[in-house]
Amino acid sequence: MKLLRIWLKNYRNCTDLDIEFKSRKTLIIGKNAQGKTNILESVYFLSDLKSPRTSTVSDLIQFGKEGFELSALVEKNSTEIELDYALGTDKKRVAKVNQVKTTPKNFKSVVKTVLFSTKDLLLLRGTPQDRRDWLDRAISQIYPAYDERISKYDKIRIQKNNLLKSEMIDDALLDIFNEQLAVTGANIIFLRKKFLGEISKIAAQKHNIISTTEKFSLNYTCPCNEINEISEYLKLQLKERRSEEIARKLSCVGPHRDDIEFKINGLDAVKFASQGQQRTLVLSLKLSELEIIKEKTGFSPILLLDDVLAELDETRQNYLLKSIEDDTQTIITSVDTVLFEEEFLKDVIIYKIENGRLVE
Repeated sequence: MKLLRIWLKNYRNCTDLDIEFKSRKTLIIGKNAQGKTNILESVYFLSDLKSPRTSTVSDLIQFGKEGFELSALVEKNSTEIELDYALGTDKKRVAKVNQVKTTPKNFKSVVKTVLFSTKDLLLLRGTPQDRRDWLDRAISQIYPAYDERISKYDKIRIQKNNLLKSEMIDDALLDIFNEQLAVTGANIIFLRKKFLGEISKIAAQKHNIISTTEKFSLNYTCPCNEINEISEYLKLQLKERRSEEIARKLSCVGPHRDDIEFKINGLDAVKFASQGQQRTLVLSLKLSELEIIKEKTGFSPILLLDDVLAELDETRQNYLLKSIEDDTQTIITSVDTVLFEEEFLKDVIIYKIENGRLVE
């Protein structure tokens, strides 16, 4: 899989930007607030129909404009695929594959990406929601139906929350919601644990290459592994915390409240790991995410590196750049080229961006 070209119209500060990816490696340089990250964000958007920077898609519309358009040309299995997406101020969204309207699920299935940004370096120090978002996004690129499971679970949870906020609570209806949440929640947790089990093995090996004396592991907070066991565990938790949920008028049990525990040599990495140790851990996870998506889908995802090299020391910079395989298309943003060795830049197409416009 290779992204050949992308065109942005009224997308953030890019009024009319057309960029060709003539090499497997593309470096986009420019000062802050010139649009480097906007280009990476648009590529990410092709694979997720969401932005990693905002939960409101209309924020992507250039100020003063009525909507934005995003088009791309992708090569997959020696076949060119055209992607088109448009959003207007009326929130009407149109997604097309080869000029034919399609579903979000089909649109997102064409391109796979792994984004590594400075925000990701804070994964361990962020909130449980940040870690769940990373996990869910990674899983959805391998199992397209996973998004539907999350959506179904959230709809039931919202209905339950509305019930909990009502003056009179229908106990029978609450029982039904809890039963549904236990079943759908168990499916989500099962896939999360399955994915974490697979990625942790790869990440531990990569982590050990940089930090030879450290043992990395991760754990999902639910103690059960099989779907039926997880479902029964959730039912028990929902029963035990029923009065708490009623008092707080909020769903307190389920995958929307879970977290991931990261450990180095058996110690909680969130509490005890140094900044360097945490960055090694996140770097290992991102490279493992790249590898597992390729293994499961048969296609190497596009690697998006957003100003992240400046935040890594020389050892981690070198490991990251040398870990990128030749068949992995990589798009990198940076303030300048000083962080890159001459050998690495040999086959790189370099663009400079100023005020949303490119200069090759």
